[in-house]
Amino acid sequence: MPTFSAYDGTELAYHEKGDGEPLLCLPGGPMRASAYLGDLGGLTAHRHLILLDLRGTGDSAVPDDPATYRCDRLVDDVEALRMHLGLDRVDLLGHSASGNIATLYAARHPKRVRTLVLVAPATQALGLTVTDRDHREAAALRADEPWYPAAEAALDA
Repeated sequence: MPTFSAYDGTELAYHEKGDGEPLLCLPGGPMRASAYLGDLGGLTAHRHLILLDLRGTGDSAVPDDPATYRCDRLVDDVEALRMHLGLDRVDLLGHSASGNIATLYAARHPKRVRTLVLVAPATQALGLTVTDRDHREAAALRADEPWYPAAEAALDA
């Protein structure tokens, strides 16, 4: 498993799978190791996946300063990885909570991003505000499902 040094000296790990054009993948969670991403549904048949273990997760070291877990600081880790890999521009995938990191990276380093893929991103990454009413309307679309009454009761609890 390859590693690199982040801007603050924290040793971060990444995993590589597949062949083809590189795709830098940021796991969601938040704060979950990249192993759960697997091969992203067979994407390794076409792409070289570079799966970053965010600081303090998986094979990456725990940083000395807990403030470095902030999204804006994690963006610096992505940039350090890009530089370590020697890539001029990246195809960047952010899953779930890491959609925020990927979006912040693209905003801070637009000339370094060739494509940005957000998979099931948190709404904040898209600049959307979701209200309780929105959640209920979305849930009501499944009102005919056998599990719905129990789920609705849990929402009301």
